[in-house]
Amino acid sequence: MAALLGRSCRKLSFPSLSHGARRVSTETGKPLNLYSAINQALHIALDTDPRSYVFGEDVGFGGVFRCTTGLAERFGKNRVFNTPLCEQGIVGFGIGLAAMGNRAIVEIQFADYIYPAFDQIVNEAAKFRYRSGNQFNCGGLTIRAPYGAVGHGGHYHSQSPEAFFCHVPGIKVVIPRSPREAKGLLLSCIRDPNPVVFFEPKWLYRQAVEEVPEHDYMIPLSEAEVIREGNDITLVGWGAQLTVMEQACLDAEKEGISCELIDLKTLLPWDKETVEASVKKTGRLLISHEAPVTGGFGAEISATILERCFLKLEAPVSRVCGLDTPFPLVFEPFYMPTKNKILDAIKSTVNY
Repeated sequence: MAALLGRSCRKLSFPSLSHGARRVSTETGKPLNLYSAINQALHIALDTDPRSYVFGEDVGFGGVFRCTTGLAERFGKNRVFNTPLCEQGIVGFGIGLAAMGNRAIVEIQFADYIYPAFDQIVNEAAKFRYRSGNQFNCGGLTIRAPYGAVGHGGHYHSQSPEAFFCHVPGIKVVIPRSPREAKGLLLSCIRDPNPVVFFEPKWLYRQAVEEVPEHDYMIPLSEAEVIREGNDITLVGWGAQLTVMEQACLDAEKEGISCELIDLKTLLPWDKETVEASVKKTGRLLISHEAPVTGGFGAEISATILERCFLKLEAPVSRVCGLDTPFPLVFEPFYMPTKNKILDAIKSTVNY
């Protein structure tokens, strides 16, 4: 199935391409997978700020993906604790805790189950500062949630709901692509003065491995990164989809097509300037994400770039995304924006 999806079951290796990470740290570390990098970031957050708390369903014994392993033993059950199975209550408690000047690090076990907390995030957390005229806020709130396909999750454990939250002023939305990025971005989110929804690509929890500095470092938010330079077409994505897009870029290169690949990292607020500069150079844009195509965040990127780069475009903006259906189980390979779909769209756009 992984082959059909255009993803490899071997361990994925990510070269140290991050300009943000290099600015923060040039040293190498030991190889870590993504969930271990998340775990390391949480250890640092709790160790460096006694006002930090981690809570959610099953986090006390390490969580279903083991991201919180060892936290309760080291920092105590008063700072790392399980909650009832009530996402609305979990986030509501986090808002109150953050409003009192604490760092509330909330775990939603699967992004698919974040919807019961939607009202708390959208109508409370996002508006807390604005409605008080900045007299009080819940900027210490960070909501972690594993998102996206995993190969066998079906419609309740595979969704990519990022676009819902990108419509909401007052919060930030961040998605890492690799272990090094995950650690640095998560620490930035936890310390950012605004509430943040941090989606973690669960496909990569154990598949993605790279060297991660062991010390405390942060990667700036709202700064996209050109992870592959090219001249013929710009590709924009985030999270686990970057690995698929990279494979498509390599295949396109064999056919003489030079692709520039950008990791958006932060979706809200997103780095328009980096994407704009790239598209003005290449004259073409392709956006890819796992979420359904209609109303996906790719549509916002497309509209913005059309406004800013209309006279520079050599072809219509292309979107290679999930289908407009509930996320399927047995038909997942047909639903996913695979390497071959992206490669076909690259060639079609370049030859327009």
